[in-house]
Amino acid sequence: MTTDRRLALWAGILYLATFATSFPALALKTPLLEGSDEPGLAALGTALEIALAFTCVGTAIALLPLARRISEPLAVGFVASRTIEAAMILSGALALIALIELGPTAAGAPVLIELHDAAFLLGPAFMASINAALLGRVMLRGRLVPRIIPLIGLVGAPLLLASSFGVVLGAWEQVSPVGALTALPIAAWELSLGLWLTIRGVRMPAAAPGAPVAGGVDDAIAASGRV
Repeated sequence: MTTDRRLALWAGILYLATFATSFPALALKTPLLEGSDEPGLAALGTALEIALAFTCVGTAIALLPLARRISEPLAVGFVASRTIEAAMILSGALALIALIELGPTAAGAPVLIELHDAAFLLGPAFMASINAALLGRVMLRGRLVPRIIPLIGLVGAPLLLASSFGVVLGAWEQVSPVGALTALPIAAWELSLGLWLTIRGVRMPAAAPGAPVAGGVDDAIAASGRV
């Protein structure tokens, strides 16, 4: 197995792991956030959210060597945005841990719930749209995967970003029909990307020996005399 295929495989597996952790975590923590005293379920959900944060960073690290061949700024930007998303997820997990310890009826419980909800908005909503805009451009520009996959992400990114600003401005709730509909394209983008990377990998154009790769695939192709 080549290095490119191995990196793509790891990135795909980690992308799929984000789905395997995020949705169960949401289901497990919701009763506590709604006032039900279910510390065992919430603790399991919190553990899954912590794992989710690490898988988020893992996808960026695995894709960095591949993405930087297409665009160094976009590749580094994706690592930074994915790391910020993970930090927001961990911030929400911290609020959950404190809420589990205090209980949903404690005086400070509403503050912890609001802190969790704010972290949930800034992480899986705001930053997810930035992630899609950055990595989608890399995948589309380098033709690493079929065009339809990054196009879904590039269409979904502004929709989710606009929806997130709508939540901040009080136009609607994040957990609402509008929030759910605008999040669907990003979910489809990440799921399809994870499946493709796991099953098929990426298509990297071959560069001539000694050709620079940091400046992008176009430079490498030009150096090899194919344009």
